[in-house]
Formats: sequence, structure tokens, C-alpha cells
Amino acid sequence: MKTLTSPVSLNTDFATLLLRLVFGGMFIYHGYPKLANYDQMVQMFGDPIGIGNELSVILTIFGEFVCGILIVLGLFTRFAVVPVFITMLVAYFVAHGKDEFTVKMLPFVYLFLSVIIFILGSGKYSVDAALFKKTSNNPTR
Repeated sequence: MKTLTSPVSLNTDFATLLLRLVFGGMFIYHGYPKLANYDQMVQMFGDPIGIGNELSVILTIFGEFVCGILIVLGLFTRFAVVPVFITMLVAYFVAHGKDEFTVKMLPFVYLFLSVIIFILGSGKYSVDAALFKKTSNNPTR
């Protein structure tokens, strides 16, 4: 007897893909200008956790641009979302620590979404799924 993929799993995988594309795309959007204007960023970037301006910029570029690309591709997504989460923790609690919530709202949303992506993983439509095909005992998936 042939079984079809349940609509719930298809919808979840498609929603995971859309979430990864938008979330990762936003981080690429925020990270690329930092990479393109690296010298200017080092001069004007703060040192929120006491490791120096240059290392702070490098880690931010990695967390936003590089990890954003990995998330869009669905490659090592759960690992890639951890630097994003850390970057947003620093942005929310340290860089904007005393600001009003309206200023800190975007890092808060990114923090929340990074947890959701960590829980969901890459999904069916990802490089991870293509590279690391898992066999399932569940006949409906």
C-alpha cells in the first residue's frame, strides 16, 4: 500500500523553508554592509563585550553575513543559528541594554526566531536534507 506525505509535514517543511529564507536573508542584508564597509565599521563600532572593536565587528559579520548564508542554504542550520542567537543577545542586552523596548524590538524578534529555527532545524528543503538523508521508520514521511 502506497502512502502519501501528510499535508501537515509538507506545510511544516515549506514553512521552515520560508522562515529560513526570510530570516537568513535579513541577516545577509544586515551583515553585508558591515563587510563591505569593514574599515569604517571598525572605527565606529562599539566594543560591547570588551574584546575590542575589530574582533566585535568580525564576530558580528560572521554571525550576520556568514551564518545568514548558511541559514538560507539550510547548511548546518542549527549550528549556524547559535552565533546569530549570541549576536542578538549582545545586541538586545548589552548594545541596546538601556534603550526603550521599541529600539530593542528587532533584536528581540530575531532572538525569538533563532530559537524557533534551532528547534525546527533545516527542514526537508535544505542542503542538510540533501547531504545527510536520514532514513525514517515513519512510513508517512
